Amino acid sequence: MTKCQQLDRLYAEMESLAGTLPLTKQPTDIIPGEGNTEARVLLIGEAPGYHEHQQRRPFVGRSGQLLRTVLEEAGTSVASVYISNIVKARPPENRDPTPAEIAAYKPYLDQEIEILSPQLVVTLGRFSMAKFLPKVKISAVHGNTHRVTWNDQTLYVLPQYHPAAALRGTRVMEAFKADIAKIPAVLSWIQTAPAQKRE
Repeated sequence: MTKCQQLDRLYAEMESLAGTLPLTKQPTDIIPGEGNTEARVLLIGEAPGYHEHQQRRPFVGRSGQLLRTVLEEAGTSVASVYISNIVKARPPENRDPTPAEIAAYKPYLDQEIEILSPQLVVTLGRFSMAKFLPKVKISAVHGNTHRVTWNDQTLYVLPQYHPAAALRGTRVMEAFKADIAKIPAVLSWIQTAPAQKRE
């Protein structure tokens, strides 16, 4: 079974549970990830917003447009990455996801990561960062690559501000752009240390 088929099966399973999974009433409430299933980079956000819910695609609203533009400008093609969220349905009024909602979708995100097997996980915002780095502040660690143990394997994680936060302030916007620009160099660094990539 290809990665694409495995992911389709995973998203279909979530859709079949609509009404029991948090924030869902119908199958179309589930917003699947999208992108290159052979991607070396997986970007993980927090939760879908209004436009994502309408189009059933991650990061297509204003913050998503910023993300996609900055990626391209920094030399990372959107077509070369995979984009998803820790919570797969829209919280009311775009509020923050709750711990219970994050926990309910955790098994599905874990399977997504297992299927994709990325070389680098870029977390967008504090909620997705907390999955891998639960005891740090994003203002202290953004833009720095972290080698973490996840499900008995080693992952490289690059925490970054959420693009929605970048839209709210010049300082965060500058940091966001600078951090996104680091992705190609981080990938090159990972490639030079293949023995450390998995344990």
